[in-house]
Amino acid sequence: MTSRTENRRVLAYWWHLARQRPRLLAGITVFTVIFVGADVILPIWSGRFVDAIAGVGLQDGDRVAQLAAAGLAIALFIGTDLVFTVAHWCASRLLVAFETASMRDLMLRGFDHIQAMESAWHANTHAGATVRKVTRGKDAFEHISDAIVMGLAPALLVVSGMSLMLTLHWPLMGLYTFVATLAHIAASLLLVTRYNAPVNTRAAAEDSRLSGHLVDAVTCNSVVKAFGAERRESRRLVGLSRVWCGHTVRSWNRMVDTGSVQIGLMILMEGGALVLAATLWWQGRATVGDVVLVLNAFGIISAYVRELGNHVRTLQQALNDMEEVVDLAAQDPAVRNRPGAPDLVVAAGAVTFEGVTFAHGGAEGRVSVFEDLSVTIRAGERVALVGPSGAGKSTFVKLLQRLHDLDEGHIRIDGQDITTVTQTSLRAAIALVPQDPVLFHRSILENIRYARPGATRADVAAAVEKAHAQDFITRLPNGIDTVVGERGVKLSGGERQRVAIARAILADAPILVLDEATAALDSVSERKIQAALETVTRGRTSVIVAHRLSTIRQADRILVFERGRIVEQGRHADLVARPDGVYRRLFETQALGLVDQGAAALPTQAFL
Repeated sequence: MTSRTENRRVLAYWWHLARQRPRLLAGITVFTVIFVGADVILPIWSGRFVDAIAGVGLQDGDRVAQLAAAGLAIALFIGTDLVFTVAHWCASRLLVAFETASMRDLMLRGFDHIQAMESAWHANTHAGATVRKVTRGKDAFEHISDAIVMGLAPALLVVSGMSLMLTLHWPLMGLYTFVATLAHIAASLLLVTRYNAPVNTRAAAEDSRLSGHLVDAVTCNSVVKAFGAERRESRRLVGLSRVWCGHTVRSWNRMVDTGSVQIGLMILMEGGALVLAATLWWQGRATVGDVVLVLNAFGIISAYVRELGNHVRTLQQALNDMEEVVDLAAQDPAVRNRPGAPDLVVAAGAVTFEGVTFAHGGAEGRVSVFEDLSVTIRAGERVALVGPSGAGKSTFVKLLQRLHDLDEGHIRIDGQDITTVTQTSLRAAIALVPQDPVLFHRSILENIRYARPGATRADVAAAVEKAHAQDFITRLPNGIDTVVGERGVKLSGGERQRVAIARAILADAPILVLDEATAALDSVSERKIQAALETVTRGRTSVIVAHRLSTIRQADRILVFERGRIVEQGRHADLVARPDGVYRRLFETQALGLVDQGAAALPTQAFL
């Protein structure tokens, strides 16, 4: 896209946000017209004052008439200046309210849009760079608004008003003012769109890249320290910052160059006006007061146009800064609610996969995961998913949550196709305990209560007890009110997992998904949690993803996945009894691994 096309696209997005507040815009417009009108007629009173002092149009020696004319000119000048000041103050105050409210809208819209994007988008997008795009776009909205409302619009109104006013006195002077000023504005716009815009866009992209690296390095600081890679990360940042600095210097230098050219054009314009005014005076077509009027008029025009040059450069910079957030807003989520979709209503919790076909991937190519997969999980049934890595277990869970849409087939909960209900109600009906729990940089209480914001402290305490998390929580300095750090970094893996289990218990959802829920626990804690989960899952539809097969002996049914297909299913005892079964082979492999790690040389049957 050309810079002009990008500018139109960004301005259309700016207007989409701006028009949400028509009253504020109308008020700003009215007061802007008033203060610009006051500025336009101000030179008239200064010219009248000079003519009154010089006695132009008055009888020689009539000091009283001179004094009266001068006093009237002074009063009109001061009155007009007061009108200008009050109107400008009102417009500025309304602009502050307009900009802050619109910037808040932009940030919230961006945040909601990012949250609505599918999990694959988040997996392929740098969080730090994305946040920077939104925050830079928010700031750019302010700069665009300032440039348009307090820069371009008043300048164009002043030029038009001054040209009209001068035309009424001297048509040639009015024509010169209008043509010269428009030529200055056109040259400024051409400079910034052709000369400044390309480097501004590249500088903004490098700024997002640099911010993304900073966030990435800070977030993964534990890994950096684990490998003693602080200097390596610093060197990488030095390289990225050098590239950013180079592009930013080019961008800012071009802004300086453009400003100098604009000042040069303004000097030529003012010089031409002075020559023309002197000519009119020499020809007797203008009084001394008229010359002062022209000088003041061009002083005001120069001030506006000089600022206009700054505003044009600022506007172009802001338009470039806002491009990325506009691009973000233009991306549609791959997983969307249907118009008017109802909420999911779960009566029993039966789950059915009907002819499910799904492949994941992107531009590099798609990889098939499931091909015509069909399976039913009865209401209240505890079903375990096992199999080698990459067999499709995690994808099964993600599809149940509708984090991806199917290529073919249907997934139903109590007969309701999950694509026909709202995503929020679907996920609220599924409590998840992930293998690697992610916690907010908030207190343990807030993290657990996240599952049910209205829960009382007593409800949370009961969930903590069932999750066997009370022992470590009571040892913390502030107990359950202890802040856990970013992503829960202050807690161990097992502690984070127990908080996640307590969160899922508190949710009390009809469907429970346990994705290696005890993977980060020691053997003693695991036995305690297994007992708790036994109670929690009883009578509740439960999907248990497991690699350690010893944790799923009590499952009502075990589904054995291999290359996206269910190759075996049944209870633990039945599956291990099959001599050449896949499940038996997996179980024996794990059992022998335990023997190799120091367990007594027991026969395989001891583990069955």
